[in-house]
Amino acid sequence: MQKQSIEQLMSSFQGVRVLIVGDVMVDNYIIGKVDRVSPEAPVPVVDVTRFDSRLGGAGNVALNLKALGAIPVLCSAIGKDKEGEDLCKLIEDASMTTRALLTSDKRKTTTKTRVLGNNHQLLRIDHEVKDDLDKLDTFLLEEHFVRELDNADVVIFEDYNKGVLHGLNIEHFLNLCQERGIPTVVDPKKSNFLSYKKATLFKPNLKEIREGLNLTGALSSLEEIRNAVQELNAVLQNQATMVTLSEKGVYIHHQEEEHHLGAHVRNIADVSGAGDTVVSVAALCLAKKCEWNRLAALSNLAGGLVCEETGVVPINADRLLAEAQRIGL
Repeated sequence: MQKQSIEQLMSSFQGVRVLIVGDVMVDNYIIGKVDRVSPEAPVPVVDVTRFDSRLGGAGNVALNLKALGAIPVLCSAIGKDKEGEDLCKLIEDASMTTRALLTSDKRKTTTKTRVLGNNHQLLRIDHEVKDDLDKLDTFLLEEHFVRELDNADVVIFEDYNKGVLHGLNIEHFLNLCQERGIPTVVDPKKSNFLSYKKATLFKPNLKEIREGLNLTGALSSLEEIRNAVQELNAVLQNQATMVTLSEKGVYIHHQEEEHHLGAHVRNIADVSGAGDTVVSVAALCLAKKCEWNRLAALSNLAGGLVCEETGVVPINADRLLAEAQRIGL
């Protein structure tokens, strides 16, 4: 079978249906200039020039997917609060659906407010509840998930340790996907790291794999990374594991196949949200049955591109295509 061109591959992303289950949040930014210190305390005074609100967490994954032509559906739990209303408006303004969002009066909508002065982050304020969903909300979230699952081509588990995903529903959701033959991509965090068993693709970064396996080494060599992935696979039995290595690129392992791809030289402005972009591209490649090395290469390229932008922003599909063409991907 002839290999698809990169134009054909990215064109095939159009209309792919992606169910994203996990923690959705609002990223607020208070942006201004600093030219003096407060007389009240030794802190900078920010002269505010603008405010900005963006979708974060699983919401940023959804924005990346939509930018690539896919149809994302967010399945999450939010609070019955003003922040939740703001989040729903951001989703609707992006022409995405809120039908799989559970609104609960026992939750706060996760909101992260960052104060930026002279292009530097000075302070972050978090408004959230990190407890696991209770039994009733877990049941209600499952109803949303099951209703959307049969329309999904791929499922992303986007875990930020905010309690939407926990040991019981992770196992159940993964089993439902496996029964239906729907591929799964996991973007894990420490608390539930070893709960994601038999996923199609598991995507930690170096910090997450160290913390998740309680490793003390730096994982600075390819051999150390390979050994850590083998230890992880022995426990989780995932089909493939892709570790993002920051400035060292990515490492992907699938059965007897492995690939290490170096990072592309970039003018790094902000690494925030790069992991969301990587997992979005990887999920679409997985849905289209792309080769593992190509999946890793395109995901790696996309993650690097968004690092050239300030703040959490989705990938620009045209730029990604142009860069992929330029390097012969």
